[in-house]
This record gives sequence, C-alpha cells and structure tokens, in this order.
Amino acid sequence: MAVTSGPAEDAPEALAPPYTLETPPSPAVEYECGDVTYRSGFRLPAGREDAWLAYDSADFPGRLWLAAENTHGRFYAALASPGITAEIGWPSVDMPGPGLKRYAFRNLTALMYGLKRVYELGVSLPDTPLDQFRKAAKDLPRTTEAERLVVQRVGQDVFREALMAYWSRRCAVTGVEHPRLLRASHIIPWAECGDKERLDVHNGLLLAAHLDAAFEAHLIGFDAEGTIRFSPRLSEPDRTRLGLDSAMRLRRTEAKTAERLARHLQRVLAQSESCEVAAGEFDVIR
Repeated sequence: MAVTSGPAEDAPEALAPPYTLETPPSPAVEYECGDVTYRSGFRLPAGREDAWLAYDSADFPGRLWLAAENTHGRFYAALASPGITAEIGWPSVDMPGPGLKRYAFRNLTALMYGLKRVYELGVSLPDTPLDQFRKAAKDLPRTTEAERLVVQRVGQDVFREALMAYWSRRCAVTGVEHPRLLRASHIIPWAECGDKERLDVHNGLLLAAHLDAAFEAHLIGFDAEGTIRFSPRLSEPDRTRLGLDSAMRLRRTEAKTAERLARHLQRVLAQSESCEVAAGEFDVIR
C-alpha cells in the first residue's frame, strides 16, 4: 500500500455527488483548463468530447481529459494511463466519462497540484525512462570499456531525472529539496540489473547524500512499511552523528519497490564479512 504525503499527492478528494458538468464547457472553463494543463506539461490540446476537454503530453503517452461545473466550482480529471491510475492512489469518483478512472477536485488550485503529480508519474514510470535511454544510447558504440561507461552514464542521468520527477524533487525520507544534495540510489545495484530494471524508478530511491552513502554501503535499509532499519555494523554514536533515528521512514512505498527493498534489507541485516565486501563492490555504480 502506498504511503503518501505532500500537496501533490493529497490534492483530490472523495467528493460526493452530484457531479454536474458544464456542457459544452464555457470559454472561461476552456481557458482555465488550457492554462493549468499547459503549466502542468499537457501542452497538446486534443479536442472535446461533450463536457470533457482532451489533452496530450509530448513527453509520454496517455491522454488526460478535464471537465468542470464552472470556473469557481469543482473540476474533474479523467486518466487513460493504467500505470498512472494504478500508482496514484487517489479516490476516484463513480461518474460517466472517458478514460479508465475519473477524479474530483474541489477547485482549480487542487487540480493544479493533482496534474503536477500526474505529469511526474507520466515521465517517471518505467516505460518512459527506458524509451528515453534507448533513444539517447542507440547510436553510441559499446565496444571498449570507455564507450560502455559513456552509455552507463547516459543511463544513470536518465534514471536520476526519472527519480527526481517520481519523488517530486525531494529526498524520499527527509524531504530535502536542494538538487546538489540529492542522489539517485539503486536498490538492486546497476551491475546486477538489465536495462529495464536499471531504468525502473521502483528500483530506486532519491536520497539525501548521507542517506545515499549509508544505503549503498548496506548500513541502512527500509522495511515493507518504509521504516528505516539499521545494520548492526552502524554504531549508535554514528547514527546520532548522522542525524538518523528509528522513526525515519520513506514518504511512500509501492509494492514493486517494497519487493526490492526486502532483498536490500537482507544484506543490511547480515553481519558477515562477505556482506562488508559486497557492499563495497558497488561504490562506483549507483
């Protein structure tokens, strides 16, 4: 089950009926919808279906529709992407309309936060980063070790940008926002993955630099509920110096992420010398 926080995740509400749509939408509603979609990354108008205005994004597939009661009342969004509707975790409303699910927003401000989250998921869920990587790397040679490192760097850059979007550009634990303090951490290391898993945001966490270092060294991990767990090799004084405590947790977790975190946590809790060696093997590759 997802654990969420922040305005982008909490925007929609389980608003009760009636769901009354302005049909056809007035010029004022069309203007407001066009403005909020443009600012949210859906910059390609795709026509109208009765009360619903359709929009696409140039950055990922998956159509969006908007409708409204009026410019001061409720707004509604319909989504066509199964990946986004499965992950977003919002309460949907039982009303006719296009797409797979429909959502109600109390006002335009709530809609704006909601569409921001929709776009973040659209550009970060697995197929989009993988497609970006394949396009960027398709003509790059991979014969020598130096050439393969260039391809790896391209993949790591794509992965970082995907995690930045997925986690709303904030550390998955602390909420730190400064980009120079954030690191893209693989859960299952790069060297143990194929391209698909390497570019999958469910195989990563966006972490502040000190958490990333501890996570990569298998000194910390996270359980199925997203709560931090410590290796026996990380002393209590060092935890205090790093500002770590047992109440820290991920801002949200998904089932696909939790499965990989369980594998990572096994290494964290191991006390053998071989675990120390394994943790150090991946210092260069995230």
